[in-house]
Amino acid sequence: MNLISILIVQSVTSFLATAAFGIIYNISWKPLIHGGLIGMAGWLIYFFLYKWSGNAFAATFAASFAIALLSQIFARRYKNPVIVYSVSGIIPLVPGGLTYTVMSQAVVDQYSLALHLAEKTFVLSGAIAMGLIFAEVLYQIFKKGISPAMNRLPRNFPH
Repeated sequence: MNLISILIVQSVTSFLATAAFGIIYNISWKPLIHGGLIGMAGWLIYFFLYKWSGNAFAATFAASFAIALLSQIFARRYKNPVIVYSVSGIIPLVPGGLTYTVMSQAVVDQYSLALHLAEKTFVLSGAIAMGLIFAEVLYQIFKKGISPAMNRLPRNFPH
C-alpha cells in the first residue's frame, strides 16, 4: 500500500472513530464534524511523529497537545464547551487495544509481559494527560497575557 492510500485510510478511520464517539454523547452535527476533524488532525500528528521518531510517548504528547489547542480554538470560535471537542478528539490516541492486551496476558499467566505492557499503557496515558494539561495552561497564559504576571514581580527583579 502506498503512502497516499495509507493516509486516506488513517484519516477516514480516525475521523469516523472520533465522530462515532461523539454520537454516543449526543453531540449535535456541527460540533460532531468539527470534533471529527480535530481527532483526525491529532491522529495524523501522532502517525507522522511515530513513524518519523519511533517514540510513542513524544508522538502521543504532541498529538494530545495539538488536540487540546484545536479544541480551545474551535470552542471559542463556535461557542461550545471545550470538552465537546477534546473528549471525542482524544479517542484515537487512547491505548485501549494495549490495555486489552495487558489484561489478556495477565489472564494467561504471562505476568512479566503484562507488566511491561501495563507500564507502556500508563506512560501513554500520562502523555495524553500531560499534553491536555500543558495546552490548557499555555492557552490560559496567553489568553490572560503575560504582562499582568510581570507586574506582580518585585521591582528589583531583572526583566
